[in-house]
Amino acid sequence: MSRGQGSFGKRENEKKRASKQKQKEERKQERQAGAKKGQSLEDMMAYVDEFGNITNTPPDPNRKREEIDVNSIRLGAAPVEEENPEDKLRTGVVSFFNESKGFGFIKDKKTQESIFVHASGLVNPIKEGDAVTFEIENGHKGPQAVSVRTGGGAQPAQPTA
Repeated sequence: MSRGQGSFGKRENEKKRASKQKQKEERKQERQAGAKKGQSLEDMMAYVDEFGNITNTPPDPNRKREEIDVNSIRLGAAPVEEENPEDKLRTGVVSFFNESKGFGFIKDKKTQESIFVHASGLVNPIKEGDAVTFEIENGHKGPQAVSVRTGGGAQPAQPTA
């Protein structure tokens, strides 16, 4: 490596460094020229209204505020009410049951909704149109009928001709 090549590289690096410093100084001058000077504290303040929105106007001190009863505020979850065992027992009619696959649906007499039933939840065999009594538990995919017994007091569906 000759002596001239090394000094040429140093000069180039110094020129680049000086150019970067000049650009940096120009950007600083632009920022200072565009900055807002002399802004008052009131211009920079923000307020939150009763609905949680940010506004630049302060709240009206003469406005009547709604009084809240401190005793009506409930902290934590609502207490769980125990269910009556008689309320759990439901009646319905088997609207569909596939014996080979072991599942079906029961139409609840009270709510008229279809409740899934699996063969594992049967006390005795059922078929479509049977009146049944059952209890509801939460299954993997929603409510599921368990402890299903025939002779639930509901009117069986009449076969159509």
